[in-house]
Amino acid sequence: MMKAHFIFFLVVWMSFGCAKRNLVYFSDVEGQSDYSVKVPEMIQPKIQKDDLLKITVSSLSPESNLLFNVGVLNAGTDARSSSNVQPLNEGYLVDQHGEINFPVLGRIRLEGMTKAEAVEAVTARLQEYVKDPIVNIRFVNFKITVVGEVNHPSTFTVPTEKINILEALGLAGDMTMYGKRENVLIIRERDGVRSAKRLNLNNKDLLASPYYYLQQNDVIYVEPDKIKAVQASTNQRSLTLFGIATSLAVSLMFNLRWFLARN
Repeated sequence: MMKAHFIFFLVVWMSFGCAKRNLVYFSDVEGQSDYSVKVPEMIQPKIQKDDLLKITVSSLSPESNLLFNVGVLNAGTDARSSSNVQPLNEGYLVDQHGEINFPVLGRIRLEGMTKAEAVEAVTARLQEYVKDPIVNIRFVNFKITVVGEVNHPSTFTVPTEKINILEALGLAGDMTMYGKRENVLIIRERDGVRSAKRLNLNNKDLLASPYYYLQQNDVIYVEPDKIKAVQASTNQRSLTLFGIATSLAVSLMFNLRWFLARN
């Protein structure tokens, strides 16, 4: 009986194959050793078309603060109450020309600039109207998308504008057991060029990769392994072949058991 069971499992293994999946991140870091790597300089996100920017202006003039932060200044408005006024907009949209439309200043081109460069550009324009303005800019819609073999695929808005690939996978509930950790795809659009990069999350070299930190609008795709692909297939031919193979395996098992019982 033991021989029959062993032969049966051997036949099944040979029929359908045996997949091995490394589920450990950075598995090449030795368990009892320390590992360190110089932190690569983070690539500062650049302003792109369709970005939504929150721009706030502070100065010694309450009237200027109200005008540039709210966008209107009525003759009867008490400037001292400006702190209680709610902004009329949630941000400035970078249009298809790479520009925003700012109160009084009009159109300002910001596409391709980092936040620091955009602050300088807006500050320089404001100095024509306000003395010593302080400008702060942040992304309102800095988002990344995680799809594929993760537990909660979705698009996530990142308030800090700084997120690495592991944090992104954490937001998506981590990979499933079918996710290929050695073949994660990042799709990125920068300076009008869309590119794709494959990363191996089993390898410690990722910690020094310029793709470790994500950019706005990055898409992370976790590819399923072959077992999941077979399970998800609706191809009738594949289902038929699977059924035939199963029937042959069961038939072979009974024939082997009969043969061993006779001998």
